[in-house]
Amino acid sequence: MKMGGRPAGNLPPEMTSLVGRRGELARIRRLCREFRMVTLTGAAGVGKTRLALRAAARMRPAYADGAWYIPLSALDQGALLPYTIAEALPLADRTTRPMMEVLGEYLADRHLLLVLDTCEHLIDDCARTARALLVAAPRLTILATSRRPLDVPDEQALIIEPLPVPDARGEGPQEAVKLLAERAAAVVPGFEVTDGNRHQLVRICRHLEGLPLAIELAAARLPKLGVAELCERLDDRFALLGDADDDLRGADPPWHRALRTAIGWSHQLCDPGERLLWARASVFAGSFDDRAVIEVCADRLLPADAIPGLLAGLVDKSILIWAPTGGGERYRMLDTIREYGAGWLRALGEQDELRRRHRDHYLAMARQGDAAWFGPDQVSWNDRTTAEHENLRIALDFSLSAPGDHGALELAAALWFFWYPCGFLREGQHYLERALELDTEASAVRSRALWVCALTLIVQGDADAGMAWATECAGVAEELGDAPAALAAQAMVMAAATIRGDLPLALALADSLVAVHRPEQGLDLPTMLARLGQCHVHTAQGRIEDAIRALEELCAECDEHGERWMRAYADLFRAQAELALGRYEPAQRYARASLELKHRLHDSIGIALALDVLACAAAASGQGEPAARLLGLAQQVWDTIGRAQIGIHEWVEARTRCERQARAAIGDQAYGTAFRTGYDTGLDTGIVQAIDSGTAHR
Repeated sequence: MKMGGRPAGNLPPEMTSLVGRRGELARIRRLCREFRMVTLTGAAGVGKTRLALRAAARMRPAYADGAWYIPLSALDQGALLPYTIAEALPLADRTTRPMMEVLGEYLADRHLLLVLDTCEHLIDDCARTARALLVAAPRLTILATSRRPLDVPDEQALIIEPLPVPDARGEGPQEAVKLLAERAAAVVPGFEVTDGNRHQLVRICRHLEGLPLAIELAAARLPKLGVAELCERLDDRFALLGDADDDLRGADPPWHRALRTAIGWSHQLCDPGERLLWARASVFAGSFDDRAVIEVCADRLLPADAIPGLLAGLVDKSILIWAPTGGGERYRMLDTIREYGAGWLRALGEQDELRRRHRDHYLAMARQGDAAWFGPDQVSWNDRTTAEHENLRIALDFSLSAPGDHGALELAAALWFFWYPCGFLREGQHYLERALELDTEASAVRSRALWVCALTLIVQGDADAGMAWATECAGVAEELGDAPAALAAQAMVMAAATIRGDLPLALALADSLVAVHRPEQGLDLPTMLARLGQCHVHTAQGRIEDAIRALEELCAECDEHGERWMRAYADLFRAQAELALGRYEPAQRYARASLELKHRLHDSIGIALALDVLACAAAASGQGEPAARLLGLAQQVWDTIGRAQIGIHEWVEARTRCERQARAAIGDQAYGTAFRTGYDTGLDTGIVQAIDSGTAHR
């Protein structure tokens, strides 16, 4: 069938360009060749309709009887669906037969593509109609858009994600920025991306998470606000984007006139239980699991046993995104959808209660992780807390906004294993210092937060600030008779003394800590740090056998309890001891073993130190270029921590000696090239190479 010399159909003309989506378009075309029912699903405003129309336009020549667009947004009665389809087609029928029968007969021998757009509010009727038509017309293909699948036999659902956004530095995918720039140029004459506004455009796109509708609505505000003001006002994006300008009043469908209305349409599709769970789940950030949802959101109105079904319903309606992971099933909500739910939560008067429940859940999780850390489950706890990072931030921020119950201090202190072993030192310092500033009453909770804060500073190389917090901790511990805090404060003073180069004091404090420890007490951080302190001083003084003896005792204790994080530090210090004896191959072996675990846990300090030791071993054995590459790779990590080598004199000297040896072996120019190569290598790639071969280039 041809119409005016071109393929048949009624696809509307494209009024704006389609940015990106090349991969999605290719997948749609492939799916439509292989299957007769394809449904594009995804969140409100993600661009399903736009993408379906472009795909249909590209595929239209392949269908002898054309591609036909059936917009269903204005239809609120399912019984009218067959008539709506018939009206879009060049179908003339003057009989009184049921319209479904007429449609089936018309389509029976035609090779045709139907685009059923916006099916979610008529999901059962659309599914029933699609099934009937596919049976009646064997050469029919249906491309649907819906916020949830239609559950038609052999239906292939393709989830449409928001446009990818650049990272905070503006690097990476640029599709979202390109969309914003193109839409801005359409409403602001002469608008272009410049060095002056690029960062702000990136911020806008990241803030709106690449959601095309949100980006287009934001662009529509630029004639009045400008880029800088738009950036500032996006914190309340719904207030800003919720009232459409005159040029948006003709938008079709009508709920696309504003972001609030677009997402509100999905809200109308939910049953009361789903709406309530949507509102309550808005207290989560990032991703979350069903266990957390049950503990935080369940009550008499939302029974725990109903929540799995409600979660599935919200996934079907594209309110939640289901994300299976190695650690189990997780869910996430686009920030725009989350904020809509948060508005409803405020209207229900439940915001404070749900945020407190949320905080209490993650405080309980932090307590469990703290108690279990020195055991066999460190990797799983690392994965769990890393997955919950954004929720931990939300919980901490709430605790800081509601002082009086020591919640912020307790949560920030209990997460010491996340701040240090898992590589988030600066963030931990930030939260601990804020909590200590707000909660100044002498208490066991405060004394613990004091030494944890000291720890975060000391391992970043700031001995003076760490010593100040440790000294205050010792005073509070003495006042309260808090023996564990007193020992922890002593361990922090020992570590600070090590950085300052006061090795006699460091050794005296370490020996004292080891002497009071009893094996039946289990593993504790002060004692393990003390054993590492003993090893460091012994190695620095040339007492290598004493150093190895201290490490063997530490390794035996760690192995008994299945502990791996501190065990990897023991391997690292053993590598340093072997290096001091001139045994380069064992030094590399121990350093690689340490690096593997430190990389798995994202322990930045351990990673950087292990790479330094590998570089020292390579340089001492005459491998100048590998040594330079490893030094460059290690420098990447040190630049994210604080003082290189934590400012410990012996480690700084070892690295300086390593650099000198590498330069002597290959010359300054080759050294500079190799160092820069290591520095520019992707960290994960470089670490894997180092683990596999002992060098970063073999």
